[in-house]
Amino acid sequence: MSRRAGRILGFLVLALAPRAGFAQAPLLPPIAPPASVAPSLPGGTPAPAAAAPPAPPQNAPVTFTADEVQYDQNAALVVARGRVEAFQGGRILRADELTYNRNTGVATARGNVQLIEADGQVFFAENAVLTNQMRDGVLEGLRGYLLQNGRIAASGARRTSGSIFDLAQVVYTVCDPCKDDPLAPPIWQLRARTATLDRTEQQVRYRGASLDMAGVPVIWLPYFQHPDGSSPRQSGFLSPSFGITKYLGGFIETPYYWAIDESQELVLRPTTSTRVVPNLGLDYRRRFNTGEIEVLSSIGHLDGRDGTEEGFAGHIFAKGRFSLDETWRTGFDVNRASSEQYLRIYRYGAQRVLPTTLFTEGFWGPEGFARFDARAYQGLRRTDDISRIPLVLPNIYADWQSPEDSLGGRFTIDTWNFAVFRGTGTSTRRAATRMGYALPRMDDLGGIWTLRAQSDLAAYDFEDINLAPNFAKGDANGQAAAANIRAALDWRMPFLRDGGDWGRQVIEPRVQLVTGPMTGSQYRIPNEDSIVFDFTDANLFSLNRFTGRDRQEGGTRADMALRGAWFLPEDRQLEAVVGRSFRVQEDGGPFYPYSGLENRASDWVSRLTFRPSSWIDLTGRARRGGESFAARAYDVSATLRPTNDTGFTLGYLQAPPMPFLNPVAQREEIYLGARQRLGLWQVSAFGRQDVQLNRPVSVGVSAMYEDECFIFETRFVKRYAEDPATGDLFPGATVLLFRFGFKTIGDFGLRAL
Repeated sequence: MSRRAGRILGFLVLALAPRAGFAQAPLLPPIAPPASVAPSLPGGTPAPAAAAPPAPPQNAPVTFTADEVQYDQNAALVVARGRVEAFQGGRILRADELTYNRNTGVATARGNVQLIEADGQVFFAENAVLTNQMRDGVLEGLRGYLLQNGRIAASGARRTSGSIFDLAQVVYTVCDPCKDDPLAPPIWQLRARTATLDRTEQQVRYRGASLDMAGVPVIWLPYFQHPDGSSPRQSGFLSPSFGITKYLGGFIETPYYWAIDESQELVLRPTTSTRVVPNLGLDYRRRFNTGEIEVLSSIGHLDGRDGTEEGFAGHIFAKGRFSLDETWRTGFDVNRASSEQYLRIYRYGAQRVLPTTLFTEGFWGPEGFARFDARAYQGLRRTDDISRIPLVLPNIYADWQSPEDSLGGRFTIDTWNFAVFRGTGTSTRRAATRMGYALPRMDDLGGIWTLRAQSDLAAYDFEDINLAPNFAKGDANGQAAAANIRAALDWRMPFLRDGGDWGRQVIEPRVQLVTGPMTGSQYRIPNEDSIVFDFTDANLFSLNRFTGRDRQEGGTRADMALRGAWFLPEDRQLEAVVGRSFRVQEDGGPFYPYSGLENRASDWVSRLTFRPSSWIDLTGRARRGGESFAARAYDVSATLRPTNDTGFTLGYLQAPPMPFLNPVAQREEIYLGARQRLGLWQVSAFGRQDVQLNRPVSVGVSAMYEDECFIFETRFVKRYAEDPATGDLFPGATVLLFRFGFKTIGDFGLRAL
């Protein structure tokens, strides 16, 4: 028998295959347990799989090092002791002692055995007997690190084919041990009589399992299966959700995820309930070299209860985006549904109006943009007159901005053309263009002067202008043209003062003179893009304060505002703006009552931003009557953050009646929200009150716990949404939700009401 000091004399390299030759390899550094990897959720966009390293040859030699090696040449027996490390085929074996019989090919490892796989997963054992180049064997006292922070332990294990572990008396969890008491049971763990870790299919299958919470069994599972975490996408059943609602009765949703291939996936979401026929949801996603598509759809049946329509129902929400080249892209958004009630009942996201769009658009850096699209809309309430809902085909917009000229100004031009069709109502074709120029200058005193000019030209062809949304008198059909030119001289003078420790103060008066011809009566011009109007400090200095082109502001006016700001250290500030507009002529455009611009002297508009400390923000906009100073509109919000874990939000909204909205009434609401983080818990609550109707709009409360392995969430939301046709609350307007998330194995949800 001979003895050699492996680490003193060098590396002793033997092949585990009988009588193989020698090879040398450098000593590898110790390998730590793998870090957690977060794969894509089945419901999200599939993440590309990581590139796998090339598979090592099956007959690769083994390189090992040890403090001491004994070799019995007659018995063909190798015994290595002391910090033994053996490397072969991408696997690493560590142990206190390793015995290898070259005649039988059996390697026996004892004491602190570690088996590190090529993908980074680590297994520990008390003893191991390995064969077939360390691919197969029996391990006692197995413990293992899987991906995504997974930990698995078993009293014994048998590995076959190098990829299948048959385990006995198994425990699995992804929870970290308690810092104060590492021996305490984790928040949750799976226990099973037997289990199979199949690394080829990347699944873990349990038989006779139970789910323990803090060491207490809560669910018994005769069979359970989940991914081992080494693949971002795998086909299989997702965690079910179940509950009880007034309309559905008891229900359960059992989704199935199908990873069709590397570029596409499908989720089937059958929902079975006790009071209605089953509902089936389908989610399909696919990636292409130049884009992607997503389709969310469902089909079901409503039985007419609680104000719902009777018959088959469904929905489809689809979108696609495709790059044609570096400049152009195309896409679509298709959204259709049977009714708003259907979307609420089956939790598909209730909406008032669904848009459908097909478009192509191009980008030329900051200088140019063009878009061609077609639009259709669907109203989901029974009070909607479908014949009045517009179809827009085509809608063409393009703009271009010139480089800065020799004077420092910029020239812009755009065109916006569309055709709008209605079954009942005005149908309009429009071709419009706008040109503009802006030239800024600064005088010797620090004043900033800006010369601006803007011209609009539009031509119209229309039918039924006497119907909605115009209700114009005279001939129903015809043509019209509109032109407008506006020029403005804008001056502002910022006065700055550096107060040292008291920060900087700014006082900035601003005056703008705008002039142009009178626009006259515009009732024979179809109005498609300027129906809704809101006068605030944001558009006080706009040349044309209507949102679109179909209504033009004319005449001569003066816009005035005063801005004051105080910027303090530590990001504290106080800023206020107040302004008003004055017209020379009595008639300056078709501004409706309560718009704020219906009189020669406009309403007062103001904005306040107040941040006295890092934990409080106050922002408010207001509009008050020009002569009476009566409140017309308010939008005030305050955010308080006493600590990083505590927050409050308060809001007040008052909006004047708008003649083109149904119902025509003043809107006044109060909002209150709060959140609090307590360690791993986060609780929040909100409420919205309609002051005019003296009833809540919506209320809700939620609580969530999340750590490295477990999520618990509960939420209660009640929306006081009424059906205008019946005055009844919409079905599904009240939700009570419980969600239990066990990371890496699935979520379980319960929904009630």
